[in-house]
Amino acid sequence: MSSTLLLGKLALITGAGGGIGRATAVRFAQEGATVIVTDRKIKQAEETAKKLGGTHLPLELDVTNADNVQSVIEEAINKYKRPPSITVNCAGITRDAFILKMDDSDFDLVLNVNLKGTYLVMKHVVQKMIEHKVGGAIVNISSITAKMGNMGQCNYAPSKAAVETLTRVAAKEFAKFGIRVNTVIPGFVHTPMTDHVPDKVKELILKQIALKRFGEPEEISDTIAFLSSDKSSFVTGASIEVSGGQS
Repeated sequence: MSSTLLLGKLALITGAGGGIGRATAVRFAQEGATVIVTDRKIKQAEETAKKLGGTHLPLELDVTNADNVQSVIEEAINKYKRPPSITVNCAGITRDAFILKMDDSDFDLVLNVNLKGTYLVMKHVVQKMIEHKVGGAIVNISSITAKMGNMGQCNYAPSKAAVETLTRVAAKEFAKFGIRVNTVIPGFVHTPMTDHVPDKVKELILKQIALKRFGEPEEISDTIAFLSSDKSSFVTGASIEVSGGQS
């Protein structure tokens, strides 16, 4: 059933080719938004856009490449004659290993995608929002691992902790432009990223969750939609945990 929570809004979503990003794109379209569906894998972005119907725009985006980020935003502005007023940074990767076995290039890659990618997208979107005098909302995706410090995630956990801190900085810097910035902190959610987790590890994680089940991407997108809408007009610099009570 469609509704009007985001009616008339233009939204840019990174990592929208699957998982939380795809679920968010679907939810936004249901709520009346036009979605710029971006992903490093263009075919997956196109698959998401097909699910949405309408006039949504799938684009290939490498969030670590500043020139690519700028060109995608410019292409969206050229098509819709305005910058997105909503941005959701879902793009993220893992390259798990213990500290003593971590390849330095994998450490750098995860930080570049998860942290620098979020920074680059925010920076260039907000520049255009200011130029066009458009207010709005940005939602960045962290992770419960940022708080728990999971073994074997010496790159991923710090990258997501830094995203939360970056969000608080951005919230203070962008408030004067009418731009709110918040973080969603998902717990363990069924996504392509978590599909590879061994069953024994999943059993251990399940014991940490108060609700005794894993989350679904749609449950995360509900919170993202709220933070992107005018219903959260007095919320900025906040971090909302959606983890089923995982600790």
